[in-house]
Amino acid sequence: DFEIIDKKQLPDAAELRNEEKAKPEEGRWSAPILSLAKKASENLALSYGSALKSASLVGFMSKPGSSDSPAKTSARCHTMEERANLMNMMKLSIKILIQSALSLGRTLDSDFPPLQQFFVVLEHCLKHGLKVKKTFIGQNKSFFGPLELVEKLCPEASDIATSVKNLPELKTAVGRGRAWLYLALMQKKLADYLKVLLDHKFLLSEFYEPDALMMEEEGAVIVGLLVGLNVIDANLCLKGEDLDSQVGVIDFSLYLKETQDSDGKQDGGITAVLDQKHYVEELNRHLSCTVADLQNKIDCLEKTNSKLQEELAAATDRIGSLQEEQQQLKQQNELIRERSEKSVEVTKEDTKVELDTYKQSRQGLDEMYSDVWKQLKEEKKIRLELEKELELQIGMKTEMEIAMKLLEKDTHEKQDTLVALRQQLEEVKAINLQMFHKSQNAECSLQQKTEAISSFEGKTNEMMSSMKQMEERLQQAEKARQAAEERCSKMKQELAGRLDTCRQQMAQLDSKCSTLEKELKSEKEQRQTLQKELHQEKDATTLLKTELQQMEGLKKELRKLQDEKQQLEKVCEEQEQALQEMGLHLSQSKLKMEDIKEVNKALKGHTWLKDDEATHCKQCEKEFSISRRKHHCRNCGDIFCNTCSSNELALPSYPKPVRVCDTCHTLLLQRCSSNSS
Repeated sequence: DFEIIDKKQLPDAAELRNEEKAKPEEGRWSAPILSLAKKASENLALSYGSALKSASLVGFMSKPGSSDSPAKTSARCHTMEERANLMNMMKLSIKILIQSALSLGRTLDSDFPPLQQFFVVLEHCLKHGLKVKKTFIGQNKSFFGPLELVEKLCPEASDIATSVKNLPELKTAVGRGRAWLYLALMQKKLADYLKVLLDHKFLLSEFYEPDALMMEEEGAVIVGLLVGLNVIDANLCLKGEDLDSQVGVIDFSLYLKETQDSDGKQDGGITAVLDQKHYVEELNRHLSCTVADLQNKIDCLEKTNSKLQEELAAATDRIGSLQEEQQQLKQQNELIRERSEKSVEVTKEDTKVELDTYKQSRQGLDEMYSDVWKQLKEEKKIRLELEKELELQIGMKTEMEIAMKLLEKDTHEKQDTLVALRQQLEEVKAINLQMFHKSQNAECSLQQKTEAISSFEGKTNEMMSSMKQMEERLQQAEKARQAAEERCSKMKQELAGRLDTCRQQMAQLDSKCSTLEKELKSEKEQRQTLQKELHQEKDATTLLKTELQQMEGLKKELRKLQDEKQQLEKVCEEQEQALQEMGLHLSQSKLKMEDIKEVNKALKGHTWLKDDEATHCKQCEKEFSISRRKHHCRNCGDIFCNTCSSNELALPSYPKPVRVCDTCHTLLLQRCSSNSS
């Protein structure tokens, strides 16, 4: 919807020119850049305004047969207006930022008002049509999510992402997004990064609605406008600023003073007024959004306040109970202290009494000690005299005893040496006997092992020869069986042919007999001829009787053949049973052979593969990696993956069940089952 404005409210071209003359003239070096930027913004505004008018006249007209409701059309128009307003705001902010930066002719700081307003407008553009993501804390609506995708799509932006994540002052996603925009502008790659995002709109669809500004053509227009910011040099400090709590409100005072018509045309003034109207509407919309956000925050704070009050009440109850417990503990402590003081006083009195008694007893003991000491001195003198006399006598005795002892020692030492030598001889003999027995046992065990190996080899050879004989017998039995079956089939065919001929002859004879009986009844006159015919018939009957006797002989032969067939079938069944038994014996012998081979392998010793030698699993031949680890089979020593060696069995060399591969597991189970059977 477009609002019609009265032309009287619009400023004249002369007034606009006077205001332009009043402004300070810019440097000659910035004039061509500004003129180009103005022409580009005017062309874009005109093309976009014509597109909006055509869309409002054609696309959003309510047709009689259309199924869209008026609410949907109004919502679409509203989103179109929002996109148009935001794009116009973006044009104005970029234009004013470039003009002011070129007029200053120096690097811009974060305190520069046009730069701040540019970031606010860009933030609103990025927030337009964002999807609300529900989390455990509440609803989250942040534009930092799509900006994080730039790191994956463009590896040059990884430095920005890491520096933003490493800033300790940023605690919210909004603050991180603002810091990301600051750093991208300082690198002069903001337009390039946003262009990469717009090239991958299927990724942006996770974060934005389908009618959002970044999903439509306006996003591409804004990216094209951002290319002009590469002329500006910015030096923004992120450490001192509080980016989390900044309120993004657009200051329209910067834009209401500026005029968009540099040539003084009347159409430029109308577009300026329309843009100002759109800015005011956008400001109202953002204010309503902020009010709704603040109301949501107030509700959340009220809920948290009620929860905190409940927690406070519970905490006060706990504090009261703890204070009561503390008072009880203080009373108990005072009682214990009084009892301890009383016990200390009683012990002090007892110790004083004991000290007095100890002092008195010590004085009496000292007197007794002095008397006893005098008597001891006298007795020592007498004892010394007696000891001298005893020493003389003892000296004589000791000399005699020493001589006797020396003689006894010599004899004892000689006897001990003899005994020790005899013991050593016996030990040497015993060791020799043990070594002899061990060598004999070792030789016996070696002979037994060699005999067992030779017997195993002979058994295997015998089994192989028996196998060959049984196979030859099988072939002969099958040949005999096939010949007997062929004979039986031939005999059956011959007997069937003979029976058919006999039946045909019998039928002919029956017909002849019937005709003869009729002729005998009707023609008694022709006896002679009939007698001749009777003789002929008698001859024929004799022939038939002989044929019948032959038939009976053939029947007997048939019965004999059937008996022989039954006997042959019995022989075949017996041979099949014998073959089955031989197959069982063969399978058992094969298992025994495998056991013998495994025993020989065990005697020889399995080769334990090193980890460096195996790069693939031996069974499934999959390559080893961090997720697919190497595992040794404790039976064969090869290296397998976890899936091919997940079984565990108890081996004779390991008391507990250990890891075994699938092939060894099946072989060991077959061996156990054959041994148990």
